[in-house]
Amino acid sequence: MKSNLLLLAVVTLLTASCGNTQKQNDMQTNETLEVLKTRRSIRAYRDEMPDKSLIDRITEAGTYAPTGKGRQSPIIVAVTNKAVRDRLSQLNARIMGADTDPFYGAPVVLIVLAERQSPHRVYDGSLVMGNLMNAAHAVGLGSCWIHRAKEVFDLPEGKALLKEWGIEGDYEGIGNCIIGYSAQEAPQPKPRKANYITRVD
Repeated sequence: MKSNLLLLAVVTLLTASCGNTQKQNDMQTNETLEVLKTRRSIRAYRDEMPDKSLIDRITEAGTYAPTGKGRQSPIIVAVTNKAVRDRLSQLNARIMGADTDPFYGAPVVLIVLAERQSPHRVYDGSLVMGNLMNAAHAVGLGSCWIHRAKEVFDLPEGKALLKEWGIEGDYEGIGNCIIGYSAQEAPQPKPRKANYITRVD
């Protein structure tokens, strides 16, 4: 009986040891870390609309970004309607003083807004934007952060769009996450600067 218990204890220890080794190996080839390291900003897109299920997975990932005190100040507006997307492009270009498409042909615009009264709105919204871009890369889509969301939704036209979409409250634009199928090779990353990390051991 004692020998059986001893054998069981040894097997349990060996199994735990193997499990820890497996966890260490998994961390070295962790898919999430690879996604974070290999995502690039894409500035050329195909016309093809991504499947709704992919867009849903990306926007869901955005809702799990950390927010100040867990108050979830941001909201995400997923624009797949071409006429609305083109209107947003025109407003964005007007603010930029250009007549080009600031969305680089991407068929989907994920607008991140946050409650204006929240002191964490920019940080919260930025974390949502990061989740959206990384999630897009994880499911095989390109993405890019496009600025001027604040300016667009401070315009009367922008406020009218929010009202049209049934969004009540006082929201500030944080960013536009464009997504779609890439029409370019992913850019090579720039070398990381030498003083990026300071260790205090």
